[in-house]
Amino acid sequence: MPDLKRYKQIIQARLAELDTRIHDVDEELGHPKSAELNEQAIDIEDDEVLEGLGVAAQKETRLLTQALKRIKDGSFGICQKCGHPISEARLDAVPYAALCKTCAR
Repeated sequence: MPDLKRYKQIIQARLAELDTRIHDVDEELGHPKSAELNEQAIDIEDDEVLEGLGVAAQKETRLLTQALKRIKDGSFGICQKCGHPISEARLDAVPYAALCKTCAR
């Protein structure tokens, strides 16, 4: 059985990191754009990258929040598909994993 307290701490720390990242992305996207046409093109490309990072952070936040719910309800570390335990090596790599390695393939 996985050390739930340890994984809860890992997940909460990652959520804090992601919250900071999302805040930083939102702040950066709120900056005014350059009036120069060439710089506007660069700003648009930069914004697209930032938006992608923000979307990825939001998705990971949802997955981590779901993992915290599984910790609370006692289903953390159990594959949602086959019901077998998820290896600690997998949980160490992907703390929000809801599927074992076999079912995730």
